[in-house]
Amino acid sequence: MSKFAKTPEPPYYAIIFTTIKSENQVGYAEMNARMFELAQQQEGYLGIESARGEIGLSVTY
Repeated sequence: MSKFAKTPEPPYYAIIFTTIKSENQVGYAEMNARMFELAQQQEGYLGIESARGEIGLSVTY
């Protein structure tokens, strides 16, 4: 069994977005939802993966 994801033939791209958590979270959830919505509308969209802690990281393919 392969440990790598099955991907289409290149070229394809990954967009990496980072955030630093602050105490002021006003509007964060709404902006996150909007960014996800916009990413899904892009031609060739494959998916998005996110991890959050003190630093947030999202990778969109």
